[in-house]
Amino acid sequence: MKAVIQRVTRASVEVDGQPIGTIGAGMLVLLGVAREDSESDVRYMIEKISALRIFSDQAGKMNLSVTEIGGALLVVSQFTLLGDTGKGRRPGFDKAAPPDQAQALYARVIDGLKGHGLRTETGVFGAHMNVSLENDGPVTLILDSRASV
Repeated sequence: MKAVIQRVTRASVEVDGQPIGTIGAGMLVLLGVAREDSESDVRYMIEKISALRIFSDQAGKMNLSVTEIGGALLVVSQFTLLGDTGKGRRPGFDKAAPPDQAQALYARVIDGLKGHGLRTETGVFGAHMNVSLENDGPVTLILDSRASV
């Protein structure tokens, strides 16, 4: 499972011009699910996202988590994070999970984040979405559950 995490002052997602999810301060999480992902990858993402210390404390150090600042999450599915651009000019998506598997694991991550008491908004799985954000910092990080194995 891969995620691009962006610390934001605001973020939103629209489908067909209609707002679906909107947050203020917190994190935009673009989440891609790989074929080989399992429950252990789900747990890794839930724990990392909820505890990642990327918000400034009173001394200006990145020392606080989204939970500690009372921030929110906007989690958007993004299978293109699993795109392989190693050969040719068109990305290959063989490593991305099939839609049924990806949607189930994506939903488990969202449920887990909500279970940690985090206000969690989402996009619409499989839809064409327009995502807007104001990156704070900018702070952008990449999580890869397979890199930790």
